[in-house]
Amino acid sequence: MRIDKYLWCTRYYKTRNVATTAVKKGQVKINGDAVKPSREVYPMDKISIRKNQIDYTLVVLDIPESRVGAKLVDIYRKDVTPKEAFEHSDLLKFAKDHYRKKGTGRPTKKDRRDIDGYLDETE
Repeated sequence: MRIDKYLWCTRYYKTRNVATTAVKKGQVKINGDAVKPSREVYPMDKISIRKNQIDYTLVVLDIPESRVGAKLVDIYRKDVTPKEAFEHSDLLKFAKDHYRKKGTGRPTKKDRRDIDGYLDETE
């Protein structure tokens, strides 16, 4: 089975097109090598996925016939992602602080209406 189809079948990506794009961008590696979307996946392959600033690592146990339900995903793969990968999600919190705070910068459409309403009342 192709790597893009496998990632879609095991619910790592919502569509095959998104999975194909991720593989083309180099966010997916098999046994440490960057691959093309058409690369075949075999049992015991080790797949590394970079998604949402987290490095997932999984081992292929079996190849599904088609897309499987969320409860059945563990039959086809073993997630061996280290816990440290999720602990670095604290960095995501710092990244969110980079964006502007509410009330700073350009007023929103609602703010503009409130300002216009206030100016109309004072005349």
